[in-house]
Amino acid sequence: MTKMTVKDVDVSGKKVLVRADFNVPVNSGNGNITDDSRIQAILPTIRYLLEHEAKVILCSHLGRPDGKVVDKLRLGIVAERLSRYIDQQVAVTRDCIGNEVEKAVNELKDSGVLLLENLRFHPEEEANDENFARALSNLADIYVNDAFSASHRTHASIVGVTCFLPAVAGFLVEREISTLGHLLENPAHPFAALLGGAKVSDKVGMLVNIMDKVDNIIVGGGMAATFLKARGYDTGLSSIETDTLNVAVDIMQKMAESGIKMLLPVDVVVADSINAEAKTSVAYIENILPNARIVDIGPETVRIFSEELTRCQTVFWNGPMGIHEIPQFAEGTRNMVRLIASLKATTIIGGGSTAEIVIEMKMADKMSFISTGGGASLRFLGGRILPGLAAIQDKESGR
Repeated sequence: MTKMTVKDVDVSGKKVLVRADFNVPVNSGNGNITDDSRIQAILPTIRYLLEHEAKVILCSHLGRPDGKVVDKLRLGIVAERLSRYIDQQVAVTRDCIGNEVEKAVNELKDSGVLLLENLRFHPEEEANDENFARALSNLADIYVNDAFSASHRTHASIVGVTCFLPAVAGFLVEREISTLGHLLENPAHPFAALLGGAKVSDKVGMLVNIMDKVDNIIVGGGMAATFLKARGYDTGLSSIETDTLNVAVDIMQKMAESGIKMLLPVDVVVADSINAEAKTSVAYIENILPNARIVDIGPETVRIFSEELTRCQTVFWNGPMGIHEIPQFAEGTRNMVRLIASLKATTIIGGGSTAEIVIEMKMADKMSFISTGGGASLRFLGGRILPGLAAIQDKESGR
């Protein structure tokens, strides 16, 4: 069903609680935000609410404080950055619930913005505690979920508050649903899924769900080692999900039966250790030595992957092609970024570390869409119900 959005409700003069995802990366040395793309992603919703004279109450988490107050995880740096983008001061409360917060909310003027302190300073947030959810909901008249990347969590600010407030989607959530939904319903063909990252297990649900929708699946990254092992290759000291080998065999068999092309690396970069000083070389997959570790895709694999992707009309990419955090193991991933950025196709980046790399390389504007949710996008494409999305009112029923 189509979800209700902020455009479907009257927000003028109303107190609107907006769940954002301001979980931005912060430099541990100087405390500066290193990537504010998540802040920028929610700006259309905030600006719409301000233009329609709503009282905007933003809430989010930052980091993993484990239910305790951690000063370095306070949201002041987010408020400062957001203030620059919307050209008005964004105040931050010292907590996210309580009398002082209620007082600050009641003093908020139309078209004013207030940011509540880190939700996860309270253990009740992740526990979806009813009383905590009620305290949050008491601050507002309407709830807007614009945190797609957190919508696979059953947390108080994602699900609990919807028991007490009418819940609608922000523009970011609306676009995520529309774009990712289109991949499942009506993608342009040929359609390729480029998958990397460490674990096959993280992507099994998605692989099974999109199998009848894609023309080919291209696998790199750490998960390629598990598939190569399942095909009988010696992968040396590479990390293998041994409990997923049978799943990998089953997936490959189903793809073959369905006529879906699956591309695995034909050559890889191998190293004697996982660090910046490691000795590396390129090996064909049948020649990986027992003491070697796969750390990236090789140049011939880059060529083959690129050739296949160039003929596609739709490309979905989730997961790096190697251990990209170490520069000498990142070239395969960076080559894929450059290639996909050059395609005349619908190109969708599935959030997480893949999105971070694209943004770091300043290629974001070359992609059709960059999802804000790594885990959430994988679950959505896996056909699983995201609790945060299920809690938003449907247009047809108004429930």
